[in-house]
Amino acid sequence: MTLAVTFDYGQTLAELDTRYLAKRALERDVLVEVGALDAAGPKAWGEYNAAKVRGESAFDAWSSFMTTLLRGAGARKKSASAEDVVPALVDFLWSEQPKKNLWRRPIEGMDGLVRELSEAGVPLGIVSNSEGKLRELVDEMGFGRYFPVVADSGVLGFEKPDRRIFDWTAERLGVGTTDLVHVGDAFAADVEGALGVGAVAIWFTAEKRKGLPSRVLTCSTAGAVRTALTGLGILQ
Repeated sequence: MTLAVTFDYGQTLAELDTRYLAKRALERDVLVEVGALDAAGPKAWGEYNAAKVRGESAFDAWSSFMTTLLRGAGARKKSASAEDVVPALVDFLWSEQPKKNLWRRPIEGMDGLVRELSEAGVPLGIVSNSEGKLRELVDEMGFGRYFPVVADSGVLGFEKPDRRIFDWTAERLGVGTTDLVHVGDAFAADVEGALGVGAVAIWFTAEKRKGLPSRVLTCSTAGAVRTALTGLGILQ
């Protein structure tokens, strides 16, 4: 049996670059501190997961995340103004995503892990809810040589947890969906999406949750993901 490994992109291969986000905000005369963005991240990601549970997709889910993040970080007008800057900034950042994606800070150890998987001949793919220019970003970030298959929801028109994005990826990797091991950070999108097609899910998170199905493994570092893949017989 050939097992293939798929990765989410954002918060799995690369994380939100909060320094870059603060710089982009300043272009719109908005001040927001990097440390405050980092601190607001967990609540914002919780809101993203809730948005996916509600059935939100594309801009709606992204906006739920980004609005919570910016409000939690205290984004404010650089000039002394009481104006609510968040809605316009969210719209601006979304419009800029295809060419100036904010998820560009590589997760420590992931490059080495995917290189090892590639050298071992493991079929690899990316399955991501993105905005239509993910292949270009993946190439820019240096991951492209490892991933012949990139499932970008902005191109395909359907996104996780919809099984069609996993079906599309598995077909191009030459395996069935039950032969996929999917690594991702969002429970509703990645874990439930993978379980819905019979795949094994590696939930990339520091969260501890009891009572998870046997096909869900929880890892918080690239090294832990490697250990999990070794336990599955994918790496030695």
